[in-house]
Amino acid sequence: MAANVFPFRDARAAPDPVLEAGPVAHGPLPVPLVLDNGSFQVRAGWACPGQDPGPEPRLQFRAVCARGRGGARGGAGPQVGNALGSLEPLRWMLRSPFDRNVPVNLELQELLLDYSFQHLGVSSQGCVDHPIVLTEAVCNPLYSRQMMSELLFECYRIPKVAYGIDSLFSFYYNKPRNSMCSGLIISSGYQCTHILPILEGRLDAKNCKRINLGGSQTAGYLQRLLQLKYPGHLAAITLSRMEEILHEHSYIAEDYVEELHKWRCPDYYENNVHKMQLPFSSKLLGSTLTSEEKQERRQQQLRRLQELNARRREEKLQLDQERLDRLLYVQELLEDGQMDQFHKALIELNMDSPEELQSYIQKLSAAVEQAKQKILQAEVNLEVDVVDSKPETPDLEQLEPSLEDVESMNDFDPLFSEETPGVEKPVTTVQPVFNLAAYHQLFVGTERIRAPEIIFQPSLIGEEQAGIAETLQYILDRYPKDIQEMLVQNVFLTGGNTMYPGMKARMEKELLEMRPFQSSFQVQLASNPVLDAWYGARDWALDHLDDNEVWITRKEYEEKGGEYLKEHCASNIYVPIRLPKQASRSSDAQASSKGSAAGGGGAGEQA
Repeated sequence: MAANVFPFRDARAAPDPVLEAGPVAHGPLPVPLVLDNGSFQVRAGWACPGQDPGPEPRLQFRAVCARGRGGARGGAGPQVGNALGSLEPLRWMLRSPFDRNVPVNLELQELLLDYSFQHLGVSSQGCVDHPIVLTEAVCNPLYSRQMMSELLFECYRIPKVAYGIDSLFSFYYNKPRNSMCSGLIISSGYQCTHILPILEGRLDAKNCKRINLGGSQTAGYLQRLLQLKYPGHLAAITLSRMEEILHEHSYIAEDYVEELHKWRCPDYYENNVHKMQLPFSSKLLGSTLTSEEKQERRQQQLRRLQELNARRREEKLQLDQERLDRLLYVQELLEDGQMDQFHKALIELNMDSPEELQSYIQKLSAAVEQAKQKILQAEVNLEVDVVDSKPETPDLEQLEPSLEDVESMNDFDPLFSEETPGVEKPVTTVQPVFNLAAYHQLFVGTERIRAPEIIFQPSLIGEEQAGIAETLQYILDRYPKDIQEMLVQNVFLTGGNTMYPGMKARMEKELLEMRPFQSSFQVQLASNPVLDAWYGARDWALDHLDDNEVWITRKEYEEKGGEYLKEHCASNIYVPIRLPKQASRSSDAQASSKGSAAGGGGAGEQA
């Protein structure tokens, strides 16, 4: 393979096996189910008690659904996640229950949960008899939580549920045990980027900020860049391939402007450009055939054309002969004196007089005779062509082609050269004007840093938002100096969109620019930015398995509603719905009655 040339893997998801419920799902207490319900990917697995809490999540699949073939007619029905295989052929059919990072479509969310429970081997009939730990968005709308609680308790009849924020679970997994840490979490996912201040182990929800940019917008921006650069490969530049480039070939520049100046150097460009090889067929080159093989193929095509024209002539001759026989039969009726039948036949033929009939007979007879002569001449030339072993093409002028023959030949123009190849112009001298493999390569140069840069500079794609560094500075300015110093000692990066090489160095550079001279700070990257949220939720579930203060039971759901939330170290802040009290109406009525009574008394005194 040439230097810096990388083929696209075009990975196709394998269908998930349906796991059997083993000892892991049975015991004195129901084993909790942990669901990291992300807008890009759903991760599901068991939180197993014991020394070994179990492997990584048993199930990981894309959070998309599509109707299967024949689903509308009682066929396969909706397909979910990895059952879809390759997403690109179905891209226009894909549907997600999420609006950005908030689930809003109850039916599609139910499909994702059905798929998870079925493939995890949940064996209980008619219900899911396991506690569930479920992730939700930062400052999740009450309607979304109410919808999710209603689905879990009413449809699956679960015993209890606990909600938490994915980035806080990741923070919980990476912090020292039994410590109340403070810090700043920078969580960049598929749809959004959040900056969350943590004060003594609890989320400060009032100062959380969200940037509506993530991996989805980065992939879309990279796709537009490459489609503008390579308009001849629009269909091949798919979102799945853009995600592959982002995951494996992109990086964050520590200094974006300085890095762009480096790319202006031809040597730097040549050494660092990644050439992504698109699939292509080498058969299109046509250079694998020798001149003799090309000449033989041309001869075969010519014979096929001659046979096709001969067949058309025979079919036309047969139709003309049948029509001539019909006209001659009508003429015989005139000669035999059967005038009534003759006039009826003339009307059927749409003719007015015997003279017109005679004229048609003469023209048709001449056409039939001419067609017979052409067929005989073509057969003779075809026999001569078969016997002749010379490589040159036969003399087509001897065929005296008709107008139909010329039109048929025009259909095959691309198969023949305008000039008969001679000895002085051998076919082997014709070479391709370009390298087809190189033509199907995407040169990914500055795009490697331009696409991920949008979370620091949203203006690159025309978004009127602040980047990560500006938003971070805005949040820090809302705290006193001592709190700022405490927060920057633990800047924690998590989420799939923080996995670019150079992300940690870039954040350290941004903090160095915004913090006072000789002040200290610490930036930490999650050990596994993608899966640490699930690992943290699993460990949290095992640590709080018997703690009723953090689980929402079915009884509490029925009493306090679906939007109810019990707070814990990784949860949102519960803000109940404040409705106007009924007592306020009665107090208003009493006040108005008192006012009217006082007015009536004053009037009496005046009287």
